[in-house]
Amino acid sequence: MRVAIVHHWLVTQGGGERVLETLASMFPDADIFTLLADPRQIPSSLRDRRIRQSFLSRIPGSNRLHRHLLPLYPMAVEQLDLRGYDLVITSDAGPMKGVLVAPGATHICYCHAPMRYLWNQYQDYRNELSGIAKYAFTACAHYVRAWDYAAAQRVTLFAANSANVSVRIQQYYSRSSAVLYPPVDTSLARLESNTGDSYLAVGRLVAYKRLDLVIAACNRLRRKLRIIGIGPEERKLRALAGPSIEFLGQVSEEVLWNEYARCRAFLFAAEEDFGMAPVEAQACGRPVIAYGKGGSLESIATENAPPGRATGLLFHEQTVPALCDTMLEFERREQGFNPVFISDWAKRFDSAYFVDGFRELVSAAIQSSERNNLADYLSANEYPQPVQLTQQRGVR
Repeated sequence: MRVAIVHHWLVTQGGGERVLETLASMFPDADIFTLLADPRQIPSSLRDRRIRQSFLSRIPGSNRLHRHLLPLYPMAVEQLDLRGYDLVITSDAGPMKGVLVAPGATHICYCHAPMRYLWNQYQDYRNELSGIAKYAFTACAHYVRAWDYAAAQRVTLFAANSANVSVRIQQYYSRSSAVLYPPVDTSLARLESNTGDSYLAVGRLVAYKRLDLVIAACNRLRRKLRIIGIGPEERKLRALAGPSIEFLGQVSEEVLWNEYARCRAFLFAAEEDFGMAPVEAQACGRPVIAYGKGGSLESIATENAPPGRATGLLFHEQTVPALCDTMLEFERREQGFNPVFISDWAKRFDSAYFVDGFRELVSAAIQSSERNNLADYLSANEYPQPVQLTQQRGVR
C-alpha cells in the first residue's frame, strides 16, 4: 500500500509538527507533501525524508508571508500530485483536506482545526485589517470558505484532535468525526522535588496565544515568568515585559522539559483547539492555570475534581484581573496539588494511545468503502479512546 502524508506547511515547529512526526514514524515509507517548507524548521526526524512542496515555495518570501497567500491555497493544494497513493493522510489546520486523491484511494484527515481565519475567528482577523486589505480579505475569504466546505466533503474519514474541534467539524463541514487526542511523549517527562518560583509560558509568540495577558498579570503581581518561544509578536511582548519577565527564545527539547519540571505552574491564556503544552507541563506534575474555553476544558481537571485530584485552575474571562485573581487563588491552594496525580492524569494523552487509535481508524476507513458504513463505525465507537483507556486503568 502506497501512503502519502500531507501537512499544511513546515515553517514553524509546534504541536501540529509533532503530530506529523508521529504519523511519519508510523509510516516510514510514506512520501510527505506540504505547501511550503523552511529547511531550518523541518524537524530533525524528517530531514532525511522526501518532502515535496507546492509552487508556493517558489514565491520569494513565502515562508514568512504564507498566510497572505490565502487566495492561492486552493490551486496550490489541488496541484499536489497524489496519483498512485492508496492511503492519503492529511494533517491539517489549513486547506490540505482539499487534496485530490485517486479514485478508490482512502483519505483520512486528522484535523487540528478548521481554518480559524475563515470560520470561528473570521471577524477577529477581519477587524484587524483596514482599507483595501480588509475588502480584499473579505472577498477572498468568501471564495476560499466555499471551496473549503466543498473540499471537506471529499474526505473519507475525519479525525479531530479534541471534542472541541469535532463540534466545529460538524458545524462548518456537516461531517462526523472521531476524536483522537494528539500525541504527547510523556516518557520525556520527569518530576522534580525542588521546583522554582517562576511561572512558565510556552508557545509561538503570536497574537491569539494572548501572552500579553500573561505578561501583564505577572507584571501586576510582580511574579517571575519565563517564556519559551519565538514569533512575530516578540518585539511587542518584550516591550510590555517588566523586570521579572525572561524570554528564553527557541530552546532544545531537553531544556524545554527541564523548564516544565521546574516551573511553579504553567500559564496558558489562549483559547486553543486542544493545546499540547499544558499536557506536557502536567506530565511533569506541574499545575496549569488556563483560560477556561476550548481544549483546556478537556485536558485539565479543575473545579469539579475531588480534593487532591485537581490538575489546575481555570479563569473564565480573558482579562488581566481574571488571570491575576486565579493566580492568587492558586497560590493559596498551591500545597494541595499532587504532582504524582497530575503526572498520572497527563498519561492519558500519551503517544501510545494516539498510535493505537490512528491504526484503528486507518483499518476502519480502508475496510469501509461507503460513507454510511463509516458513520455507523463512528457512532458505534465512543471516542475519545485515550480517556476510556485511562479510566479502565483507574486514573479517573
